[in-house]
Amino acid sequence: MWHNTYFVVPTVLLMAAVLHASQAKQLVKRVPQAKGLPGRGLPLLDAAFLAGGPGRVFDTALVRMHQAGLVVVNRGGLVTLTTGRPYDAVDLAVIEAIGPGKQRELAPLRRAVMRSAAVQELGDKLADRGLLRNPQRMARARAAHRRIWLALLAVVLTTALAYLLDRGDAEHPALWFPLLLVAVGLVSLIATRPFKSRITPAGVRQLGLMSTAGNPWKPSAGLSSANGGLLLGAVALGGLTAAGLGDEELQEAMLAAAAADEQARAMAAGSLSSSSSSSSSSSSCAGAATWCGSSSDSGSSTSSCGSSSCGSSSSSCSSGSSSCGSSSSSCGSSCGGGGGGCGS
Repeated sequence: MWHNTYFVVPTVLLMAAVLHASQAKQLVKRVPQAKGLPGRGLPLLDAAFLAGGPGRVFDTALVRMHQAGLVVVNRGGLVTLTTGRPYDAVDLAVIEAIGPGKQRELAPLRRAVMRSAAVQELGDKLADRGLLRNPQRMARARAAHRRIWLALLAVVLTTALAYLLDRGDAEHPALWFPLLLVAVGLVSLIATRPFKSRITPAGVRQLGLMSTAGNPWKPSAGLSSANGGLLLGAVALGGLTAAGLGDEELQEAMLAAAAADEQARAMAAGSLSSSSSSSSSSSSCAGAATWCGSSSDSGSSTSSCGSSSCGSSSSSCSSGSSSCGSSSSSCGSSCGGGGGGCGS
């Protein structure tokens, strides 16, 4: 005899999955510190993170330090620390990453600084303002969305099992209930579809305000007294190639380091996708390239790329000796042309 009690468990699973996916997507959209757009008044390194992620922050900060005389970069990619005071926490992160020997190769230095707490917190603050989406929350939303598919699979398998169990009965099972569950599941899949871009519509508008044609952006904050703002603003918004540093040796070395990091992230992405042993937290950390996002919903704790879950130790989230992996960014060109918050 056909009984709808067959579908008690898959119904509960489906409803729980739908509720979880809906809550996870709402959490991605949550803005803890809602404010109006800062217009063209966004600080230099905040703008760099929004336009190009942690890699752009490092490039902008290193150019700023080079202009201020804090570091010297040769064509071979060796960074030498000179004298002077760091302007902010990112400068200090660069100095600490160079180490007591006062020299370090540019490529590993770039990776270390991108994963430093000072750089990671820039992304967390932008996410709290609603300009970027937190990568940890996006990873949880994708995982919750996949659970709806699993719940739908349970509905289909239960229907098939019920037909097999009742195939000797005179009455044929009614299909309306499992079909209703499938319809609810499909609608929920569309409604809870995860966001693809890590930059929000507000973040796109913010970049548009700063990238006005014919009116180059000059940051009002984040500059040391020893340098001008137009070049740094161009690096922050457009990257090394678009800005043109005017120093061939520096630009060649920094572009080579960026290319090496991109290759390392692509290789790490391939190894992560082919490995079935990586945990979901490790995947989300690496999938965010080098912005893992705050480990707390309020965004007040240190980011997981810093000293917490990804740590400085070797783990499944690592690539080589650097913490938090080097996988490819999931944002690409969808971030307003600069890959905003993509971790590139």
